[in-house]
Amino acid sequence: MSIFNNLPQVKYEGPKSRNPLAFKYYDAERVIAGKKMKDHLKFAMAWWHNLCASGTDMFGSGTADKTFGAEPGTMEHAKAKVDAGFEFMQKLGIEYFCFHDVDLVPEGETLEETNRRLDDITDYIKAKMAGTSIKCLWGTANLFSNPRYMNGAGSSNSLDVYCHAAAQIKKAIECTVKLGGTGYVFWGGREGYETLLNTDVKFEQENIASLMHMAVKYARSIGFTGDFYIEPKPKEPMKHQYDFDAATSIAFLRQYGLDKDFKLNIEANHATLAGHTFQHDLRIAAINGMLGSVDANQGDYLLGWDTDQFPSDVYETTLAMCEILKSGGLTGGLNFDAKNRRPSYTHEDMFLGFILGMDSFALGLIKAVELQEDGRIDQFVKERYASFDSELGQKIRAGQASLEELADKAVKKGSAPLPGSGKQEYLESVVNQVLFG
Repeated sequence: MSIFNNLPQVKYEGPKSRNPLAFKYYDAERVIAGKKMKDHLKFAMAWWHNLCASGTDMFGSGTADKTFGAEPGTMEHAKAKVDAGFEFMQKLGIEYFCFHDVDLVPEGETLEETNRRLDDITDYIKAKMAGTSIKCLWGTANLFSNPRYMNGAGSSNSLDVYCHAAAQIKKAIECTVKLGGTGYVFWGGREGYETLLNTDVKFEQENIASLMHMAVKYARSIGFTGDFYIEPKPKEPMKHQYDFDAATSIAFLRQYGLDKDFKLNIEANHATLAGHTFQHDLRIAAINGMLGSVDANQGDYLLGWDTDQFPSDVYETTLAMCEILKSGGLTGGLNFDAKNRRPSYTHEDMFLGFILGMDSFALGLIKAVELQEDGRIDQFVKERYASFDSELGQKIRAGQASLEELADKAVKKGSAPLPGSGKQEYLESVVNQVLFG
């Protein structure tokens, strides 16, 4: 039975189309920079937002009907979400999905019951996947919603809670492998603290690392060959989260010997909550060899929380795609960890949100390639550091210069000239020219 029977297959119609249910820029088969657009932009549907989120917030109940014709909290509803999700992805040409364990099924009274439900629903999903191009991008376990995780999961003060988290991770890894997922994500939603008065930070971080090591060992033992990801976020729900930003997460991974198995899943909205731009965290991950996957959304600069909006800012998507292209592309994909605004509550709005996001990143890709081909920005950056092309500069770059040698040069020079204009305004005008010229 069709759930979205009044909504069409969404097709590419070009920039001049006025059809709201058509792509203006996302042309999946278009070859750009040597690859099909769909291969640059491995779009994924987030199960939790698209199929579960009803618009509930702290001030009001849900506005969107996500029952899909079944009673919520039942396995019939879990299967109805699968039916809706696959019809949705096929109508939009989306080839990937991401999930938390409890997005797929309602938790049972016991772990055994929940695991039986997960076995049932993953059988159902696997059967749906057969004969389609739809694949699992990554899976994860929800270790933050249930009250048991009020003090975190890996960072919990309770051994029983820690073991329950381990059991959830084990099953979520099994589900990911069963569905052919190429990644597994740790989002430390409550891995942090509210006050140091009751917290042993070193103890908690060591326990988180131990849990991750156990997860890697188990996953490899059952044939998982993909990447593990940490998804940085600075705050919310905890005041101080241990995975604050890309740099903090990379330091943690290296400190505890996890950097050979883990990369980062960078979310735009999380980067801005940390006081960074999206492209900043992408760059920091990339230069450290740890850019893996992306949660594609945006925040609202006037609001201080994680709004998870569909991306619409083409400046942001262009600069983000510049970073992704420079890094050689993603091992993961672009997961729309994004939800419709509460007043956008219809099934059509679900489609319109994804069309907006997919078109925004497609246009960002097109313009990022144009910026590369234009060459002025890359050339300016190269010339800005040209003084290090000298013999002494090359010795510094090779780690062969001494402090005394540099000091002698400075003394002979007498005083250092100004280092040259950064020409930020000019470079921003180049971006505008490429975007709108």
